[in-house]
Amino acid sequence: MKSLSTETEKQRENPIQTTKARALVIINHHNPRLQAKQIYQSILFIHKTELLSTTDRSQLPLIRSLLSLQLTSFPFLPRSLSLSLSKRNREEDRELPMGNVTASVAARFAFFPPDPASYEVVRRGGSDGEAAGIRIVSGIGGGRGERDAEVHVISTRSGTKVATAFLRHPGAKLTLLYSHGNAADLGQMLELLSELRSHLKLNVMCYDYSGYGASTGKPTEHNTYHDIEAVYDCLKKQYDIRQEDIILYGQSVGSGPTLHLASRLKNLRGVVLHSPILSGIRVLYPIKVTLPFDIFKNIDRIKQVKCPVLVMHGTADEIVDFSHGKRLYELAKEKYDPLWVTGGGHCNLETFPEYIKHLRKFISDMEKLQAERSAYANASSINETEVKHNKCLRFGKR
Repeated sequence: MKSLSTETEKQRENPIQTTKARALVIINHHNPRLQAKQIYQSILFIHKTELLSTTDRSQLPLIRSLLSLQLTSFPFLPRSLSLSLSKRNREEDRELPMGNVTASVAARFAFFPPDPASYEVVRRGGSDGEAAGIRIVSGIGGGRGERDAEVHVISTRSGTKVATAFLRHPGAKLTLLYSHGNAADLGQMLELLSELRSHLKLNVMCYDYSGYGASTGKPTEHNTYHDIEAVYDCLKKQYDIRQEDIILYGQSVGSGPTLHLASRLKNLRGVVLHSPILSGIRVLYPIKVTLPFDIFKNIDRIKQVKCPVLVMHGTADEIVDFSHGKRLYELAKEKYDPLWVTGGGHCNLETFPEYIKHLRKFISDMEKLQAERSAYANASSINETEVKHNKCLRFGKR
């Protein structure tokens, strides 16, 4: 049996051939513990050699097979769900938890920040001054959104600085907190966001994840959670917007931070999930259970959301299978009529006329719900006051 230690020099020179050779070893091994260790080595190898670069997705089928094989070995792993290679002096063989490496592999498919960024933040009084606006430097201009965006650079609890843009509508009753997809930045989104503001007649707040655009730091799952928390705090403190007047909107990977925040806030007006994912690893491989080291575990968080949830997904989505959106809709507690766009892909739902029509209906219904709840709250307050007053009268008679 050919082992990893006896690979030929030719194979060592070609990372793809080497990885395929390792995969073949994994498939042919019958020792479960050794199989698990070999799988770990292969995933570590992929991670270390940067095989999954942002410009090459050609190895996706191979990674799917590796993840599939890894899952078959899970019953034989220790409870800590981690494996270590033999302790050697070489850096690549040092002890590492398997979960961290696999999550890192999944994260390589999750984040593709545009490079260079499509915009820069304009500041008053030089580079250290207060953020004053956005200037588009590459790609399509931001149109009106570029001219009237209220720009802030805010701090997160991760220690990063996140760029945000607030688009105000004079007649807005609600505010949309928009988390964009994994391959766009704020500058590329401004024109679309400006159109949404006009068509839906609401305020729109958008932001760039850490490591995207003018935001500092690195894009990671937990950084995106801290990013959206900081943006939500900005809406409350800077704009005095109440939780019950906010609709969270998450597109693709943006469904991760969106559902993270939605699962923690109990009085949101609503949630929109646009081509969402069930979880990071489920985009690569259709696993049946949630693994501890998976990222963006939306399949678990959706059950904790206590406001109306609108799910939109294209039936011909080639990046995130349509089944992701369908399953999230099934798991939502407060379901709103979903939008399944026949023939819609992952990045073109906005081009279908039913997209804006359905969104407009959702926003209208959320505004009506807002009015109904306000009326109910006022009526309850009046009734409570009357009861207290009557008690006082009865007490007076005594």
